Order: sequence, then C-alpha cells, then structure tokens
Amino acid sequence: MVRSARHYQHNRLAQLRAFCHAVKERSISKAAEKLELAQPTVSLQIQALEHELGEILLERRGPRIAPTPAGLALYELAVPLVQGMDTLPQALADKFGRLDSGEINVASGESTLLHLLPPYVRQFAEAYPGIHIRLHNVTGRSGLAMLRSDEADFAVGSLLEVPEDMVYKAMFNFEPMLITAVDHPLVKLSRPITLEDIAPYGLILPPQFLSTWRRVSEVFRNHGLEYSVRLQVGGWEVIKRYVEEGLGISIVTSICLRQSYRLRAFPMRRYFPERSYGVVHRRGKFLTPQARRFIDSLERPASI
Repeated sequence: MVRSARHYQHNRLAQLRAFCHAVKERSISKAAEKLELAQPTVSLQIQALEHELGEILLERRGPRIAPTPAGLALYELAVPLVQGMDTLPQALADKFGRLDSGEINVASGESTLLHLLPPYVRQFAEAYPGIHIRLHNVTGRSGLAMLRSDEADFAVGSLLEVPEDMVYKAMFNFEPMLITAVDHPLVKLSRPITLEDIAPYGLILPPQFLSTWRRVSEVFRNHGLEYSVRLQVGGWEVIKRYVEEGLGISIVTSICLRQSYRLRAFPMRRYFPERSYGVVHRRGKFLTPQARRFIDSLERPASI
C-alpha cells in the first residue's frame, strides 16, 4: 500500500508538470516539446489528472487549448509547486550561499537598461559568473506581456498604474526635468521656469499610450493651460537627440540625464512628481533563487 501511494504521488507531480506546461503554451504538442515527451504521453497525464480530480481542466478553442475555470484555479495553485520542485537544487544551494548556475530573464525599457541597471548587472555578474543573465529591451506593455507569459522572471522599470495581477516594489526615485537645446529662448530666463513659460513651445513626448503623456496632460490640465505636441517618438535617447536639434522641448525623468549631451536641464518638481522605478513581477509568481538574489542586490547601492 505504501508503494502504491508513493507511485501515485510521483505520477501526480508529472501530471501537474504536464498540465502547467500545456496551459502556459496553450498547446499539448508544444508542452510535449518543452518536456521532451511524446504528445500522447502528455495527453494521458492530463487526462489522468482530470480523472483523479473529477474536473475538466482544459477545453479546445480552435487549434489551441485554454483552461476551464477549474483548470485556471488549479494552474494558479500548481505553478509554484511545480516551479519549486524544478528549482529545488538551486534553492538548496541558495540556502547555503552557493549559486553557481541557472538563468534569469529581466525585462526593462531602454533608459533603465542604459542608465540604471549597468552597475548592478556588472556587480551581479562578477559575484555569480555561472548565472546567465538575459536582458530584454521592451516597452511597458510588452514587458507586462512577458511577465504574464513567464518569459521574464521580473521587470525593472516605472509603473504608475499597477495591474491587479502584478506586484510592484518601488526602489529608486528620479526627478522630473525639463530639457531644451542649449540656445533655446527658455535658457535666457533669469528666474525659475514656470509651466506658463513652457506652454507656448512644442513638446516632444513618447507615444500617447505610455504613462508620460498622460502625466504631462494631467499637469497642464490641472493648471488650466493648453500645450502642443510637436513630435511623438519612442525612447528617451531619441527624444533627447531631437531636443538637441532644436525640434522641441520635453519633460523627462532624471534617470536618462546621466550622460553628457548638448542639452540644458531644469528641475520641474514644482509641477511634476518624482518618478519611482522598481521591480515588477506577476502576482503568485515563483521567483527562483537566482532572481531573488538579483532583486536583493538592487536594494543595495551599486558602485559606478
């Protein structure tokens, strides 16, 4: 009887692993590829799990599959268990301070990758040379999509509105700044620049679906001022280049002003709040020891 119970428990873990991969991949065949098993084997494991639980867990939607309500509930319960078992050796090594292998996937925007993360990545790579680090340059929406599909362990960036399925921990704060070309008329003012001074000049802003545009619009609206957008372009580095050319002015975050450019910068904290940057991960996500160690490293100052 004891032997039968052990056999049952071993099969259940295999069944849960097959089920979780099928849900994640939305495909039995792709799950089989990930597990390096035959497709009929994965199908039988999931069918056996449904039989034991007395629930239909997956349903077909055209060429793909999707979890039923019962399947979705089981997936949320099972993913941490399966991931925990799969990373048990690394977790044990982490317990005793040994992390010499593994991989972490980090999603971040361009400015974070260029100006915030480099010293932290360097220190982490020196401390744990056996851990492979993959940095994904993505926008906010794409980063959240990667987190939801488990393509990234976590993201580092700024999040003004936190979705219900995400956890955000702020770690850094950066000041809002007005940037202009060196010969812009605003540079000649002998007093602090006001929002009224800025309003007549065309702004260069990131795409409208990003949070920066909404924040700028909100501030101008609250002060009863009209403004115009002369150029819409993605990425702080590109925005700075066009400001440099005199094509407009912009409101940016000081995170992107750590390098020398032919620009003038003016603090705007009087009108715009500081911008926080931190770690984002999917709620309920099992973070590997490697990922947790990297996140912990962000809590400490990095040497430049």
